[in-house]
Amino acid sequence: MNAEIITIGDEILIGQVVDTNSAFLATELNKIGISVCQISSIRDNREHILTALDEASARADLIICTGGLGPTSDDITKHTLAEYFGSRLEVNPYVIDSIRMLLEARGVSLNERNIKQAELPHNCDILPNSAGTAQGMLFEKEGKFFVSLPGVPFEMKTIWCEELEKKLKELFPLPAIQHITLLTHGIPESKMADLIHDWEVSLPQNLKLAYLPSPGILRLRITGRTEQNDAELTLLMKQEAEKLKAKIGSAVFGMDDDKLEVIIGKLLKDNNLSLSTAESCTGGWISALLTSVPGASMYYKGGIIAYSNEIKTSELNVSPYTLMMNGAVSQAVVEQMADGVRNKFNTDYAIAVSGIAGPTGGTDDKPVGTVWIALASRKRILSNVYNFGDDRGRNIQKAAIAALFILQKELMCS
Repeated sequence: MNAEIITIGDEILIGQVVDTNSAFLATELNKIGISVCQISSIRDNREHILTALDEASARADLIICTGGLGPTSDDITKHTLAEYFGSRLEVNPYVIDSIRMLLEARGVSLNERNIKQAELPHNCDILPNSAGTAQGMLFEKEGKFFVSLPGVPFEMKTIWCEELEKKLKELFPLPAIQHITLLTHGIPESKMADLIHDWEVSLPQNLKLAYLPSPGILRLRITGRTEQNDAELTLLMKQEAEKLKAKIGSAVFGMDDDKLEVIIGKLLKDNNLSLSTAESCTGGWISALLTSVPGASMYYKGGIIAYSNEIKTSELNVSPYTLMMNGAVSQAVVEQMADGVRNKFNTDYAIAVSGIAGPTGGTDDKPVGTVWIALASRKRILSNVYNFGDDRGRNIQKAAIAALFILQKELMCS
């Protein structure tokens, strides 16, 4: 069972809006056993839409479009779909009622543009939108199914969750599909491929491995499909996941939807331990990760963004002499930062980071991407130096992730 996704909108093609709809739909389709064979983005243009629909229907059984369903003159998708499916637009009284109720709940009165939103092709199945005024539509033509969804992400997701997913499960005999994801750190993708090569080539035919790298973390996703026994697939995948974990060892830090900041939070909370942070080049990124977890105030006491040398000395008690002799990006300074913030907040642990995020500021001795990270506890101070490359955004993310991994390793060993 193959699907194709078409996103419609000039705003996507000029880079004004990032297409997150395709990523969501591809993920959700894959979960229910529908493979996405192509994703396309096209203009709000009649000819482009008609051509894209024809081409997609030659490749896929299910075509899902998002965008172009608004109440303004540049939203032409609904009219073009009516033409493509030999339909006429009719005002649907039930849709008008639902739009009126939605707007009244928001304190807004129904107007002519809202009524236009209730004009729908007479031969479509309506997919109600409880989050907005643009309805989803489902068509069938020559054995192929076509879906049109609003381009606004939260409205599109609402229709998927409340209407479309269950509809697709009714329409198609779908295979069982399962995923197990191992989360790893510290082994680059190319080295990981070499490490697990023998395991990967011996996988059963109905299992596949995908490498999903992101700054500081490599996800290894095992996907399994079956037309028959779901329980047997579950057992097989668990067995293969255990073999893979044994191959990789301690570089595996979590599974599936685990998040490093959640894992660390649980370790701190379960052991009644506290944490503080001192950040320079990461500019609060570590603090943001830690405080994204509900209940983080139970173990995370606070942090200082010591971006300037003045703040390093006045707030963290870093020695001016140490700064002068070693520079801000150095082992001596980052260790004093960690010790200073731990003492200031009286916490069990403290993380400190200082580096050259770039794109400027590097030297021969300390190129862009050089980052020192220190972890202070009541017993000792650990520190490591890294070089994360020349991309500022990735350097910041990698430094934050690396700092949390140093903490996790220390907590696991304590």
